[in-house]
Amino acid sequence: MPYTPSGFFCDRLIRERERRDGEGSLSKPLRFSGQDFATLKQECLTKKCLFEDDTFPATVESLGYKELGHKSNKVKNIVWKRPKEICENPQFIVGGASRTDICQGDLGDCWLLAAIACLTLNEKLLFRVVPQEQSYSEGYCGLFHFQFWRYGDWVDVVIDDRIPTLNNQLVFTKSAERNEFWSALLEKAYAKLHGSYEALKGGNTTEAMEDFTGGVTEFYEMKEAPKELYKIMKKALESGSMMGCSIDSLVPARFETRTVTGLVKGHAYSVTAVNECKQSLHKESKVRLVRLRNPWGQVEWNGPWSDNSKEWVSLSKGEKDKLQHQSAEDGEFWMSFEDFKKNYTKIEICNLTPDALEDDKIHKWTVSVNEGRWVRGCSAGGCRNYPDTFWTNPQYRLRLLEEDDDPEDNEVACSFVIALMQKNRRKERKMGANLFTIGFAIYEMHGNKQHMQKDFFLFNSSKARCKSYINLREVTQRFRLSPGEYVIIPSTYEPHQEGEFILRVFSEKRNTSEEIENRIEADHPVPAPANAGEESEEDQQFRSIFQQIAGDVSTGSTGRPGSAWGSEMEITANELKNVLNSIVSKHKDLNSEGFSLDSCRSMISLMDMDGTGRLNLQEFRHLWNKIKQWQGIFQHYNSDQAGSINSYEMRNAVNDAGFRLNNQLYDIITMRYANEGMNIDFDSFISCLVRLEAMFRAFQAFDQDGDGTIRLSVLEWLQLTMYA
Repeated sequence: MPYTPSGFFCDRLIRERERRDGEGSLSKPLRFSGQDFATLKQECLTKKCLFEDDTFPATVESLGYKELGHKSNKVKNIVWKRPKEICENPQFIVGGASRTDICQGDLGDCWLLAAIACLTLNEKLLFRVVPQEQSYSEGYCGLFHFQFWRYGDWVDVVIDDRIPTLNNQLVFTKSAERNEFWSALLEKAYAKLHGSYEALKGGNTTEAMEDFTGGVTEFYEMKEAPKELYKIMKKALESGSMMGCSIDSLVPARFETRTVTGLVKGHAYSVTAVNECKQSLHKESKVRLVRLRNPWGQVEWNGPWSDNSKEWVSLSKGEKDKLQHQSAEDGEFWMSFEDFKKNYTKIEICNLTPDALEDDKIHKWTVSVNEGRWVRGCSAGGCRNYPDTFWTNPQYRLRLLEEDDDPEDNEVACSFVIALMQKNRRKERKMGANLFTIGFAIYEMHGNKQHMQKDFFLFNSSKARCKSYINLREVTQRFRLSPGEYVIIPSTYEPHQEGEFILRVFSEKRNTSEEIENRIEADHPVPAPANAGEESEEDQQFRSIFQQIAGDVSTGSTGRPGSAWGSEMEITANELKNVLNSIVSKHKDLNSEGFSLDSCRSMISLMDMDGTGRLNLQEFRHLWNKIKQWQGIFQHYNSDQAGSINSYEMRNAVNDAGFRLNNQLYDIITMRYANEGMNIDFDSFISCLVRLEAMFRAFQAFDQDGDGTIRLSVLEWLQLTMYA
């Protein structure tokens, strides 16, 4: 959903300041909803009360908005209860957190639960997300907290322990142990992060994997999987990577339906182990096995190497013990690697750091993170199919500085992974938001420090690009390119789609990536004095009108005493409005509705050098010369004579007027001055340039040492902004 400049951009400045202070790191996570766990806990213990979270209350609003909303019959009998009201002796974790603690309830979030099951395989990762020393005994006050990676920052999410129940049974995620609640509480915290339980319905396992680790995910289609897939999977699990898989369903109605083999289409599974075993009945024969888990906690594969299949006879007791083989309907099962490749269509590997999985070396990769935004009418240019707007997308310079240690085929190249993630779409589902179709292209560049213009993309082809634009939260791909400078263009497939994103670049060797931003500056040409002997017809008309209006004022016809003016004729904002509109109205090609009184007040504040709040003839002549100059620029871009400028062309028009701005400022201009059709009329165009010139002048007046920064008191700030 769109943000206002005062909202989004102020929030962005605050976030950037917090990062400089170390906020958002693992050791200093951001407080979600501004809630501090330690402070809240101390308050509850002091007051001897149980915590109730008013930011995620025990109401229908926290359940959902449609299928779990007010009008749904599903929610009528749901009662929110604390674990101590559900069972005796509730525990946070019983006998250690394990993958069998996650059993899916009546919510389509198998993708989340598959990721949680993977999380339990690595205690270090688990206790990063599920902080230790939380319990239902010592220090209990109904308060718990969990930590997630969220678009570049770690956040700490506080919840109370009231959980939705039906007939005293948990409605959503539950543990196989009736008195264990860590998985249900983790699900609740994740639901709070996204606004409701219903917001978690449907998704991709990689989304939760990345939110638990801050890692980056790579996809493999089984039909295109590399020959060394088993080796890749084995190394990934050994290095702590998380892994999920699924079977695509071409028919939506058959999603999450059981096949004759016991596998479920359109359903997310966790890959929890791979192993190679010796078969004692077949000398020197080995079999590669994969262990999987169904988040339902039941419904398993019934083919070869399933729990009670005959194949297990070929293994020794030692091999069985090594595999922790047991026959139980717990949703976990083994199958051969060959059957795994035949039955599953996709595998996702979330790398904590994108180590080179193709070989046995461990590398320390460089990671750079950039936040960005597509703004309708300004920087939401769509893909290359839309050349008139593609160039306006945010642009990021990538410098690949060092080649890989182990080049392939003696090729000097740099390996890197690009991950483009769109933000907040799940949270905004209740407002009708869906995932955009997103992707990116990479172009080679040579030292250009400015935003690349339209012609560059018309005459240069991309050096690399993502395989396809797709409607996932994140699109990732691995590349190998020669050392050098490149520009990455992230975009939605179609133009005019507004949203935020995060662009991450992981490389084996040193890299830097940064948004290509123009240096913010302005030219202030001094208007040439008018030649009194060579007045044009328009100048004569202008002087005559000015004298007439100002003369009327000096004689008191406006109701003000002439003595207040002195001997020189001056005009007010209202009179300026009459002068300008009487002249502009003669230019039919401008399609102008006339300047507003507020716009004219801004013009006076720009040109009023003597502080009277009015303009004399010379001040007005300077203003009029500027307006004529700006009118020429407007007419250049008003090529179709529609009387307005397309908002995407506005950045070029502003540049021609002598102002070099960055993307954030162009975004603000579009939101402030463009109409619903993303066009800027003549009046708004002039008002924008007047405001820009006034603010640049004011800044330069305060920036006396020329270092590009100023310090203002609240009085100076208000004086400056109120009169501009």
